[in-house]
Amino acid sequence: MNTFCNGIRKHTVVRLGRPAAAAALAAGLALTGVTAANAASAATATATAGGTFGPFGYGGVQLGMTLKQAEATNKIVKTPYRGYTCSGWALKAHPPGRDSVGLYISKKLGVAAIFAPKGVKTPEGIGIGSTMKQVRKAYPQLDTTGNYPVAAVPGNPKAMFAFLSNHGKVYEMSLGLVNQDCTN
Repeated sequence: MNTFCNGIRKHTVVRLGRPAAAAALAAGLALTGVTAANAASAATATATAGGTFGPFGYGGVQLGMTLKQAEATNKIVKTPYRGYTCSGWALKAHPPGRDSVGLYISKKLGVAAIFAPKGVKTPEGIGIGSTMKQVRKAYPQLDTTGNYPVAAVPGNPKAMFAFLSNHGKVYEMSLGLVNQDCTN
């Protein structure tokens, strides 16, 4: 978890669960510079890939969609989680389990963070079960200064991937807006 005090980034070690993974997405700056044409091309590639996690969304739900747009996809279902600025949802095709959230929708920003279900991979080939060595190879600019590594999303400068690992293997990963306001 990153906090700022007098302009200095401080890190606090805390054992956190699934909702905190999205917090990592706000911990860095987008490191890629991509033209609108490249972003549109990446979005088209993602849409045709089917099982690709990112760069703009997953399972028919895109980062930045309003609540109304996300509901209109008929691919999400409400979860009991209700925060001050965001609500918790799940992808119907990939229920996250009891007391878990599959994605967050911000009142201000729309879809702010999506958690990867097992079996999906980023366009760079990273998924649940990948080693951190593979993550570092796929994302050479990986920021490991916080409690969990984060990486800029190639093709989408407004998004970050966050990776939670145990014993050197990814057990959870999320895609979220860099400026998301759903978790701290």
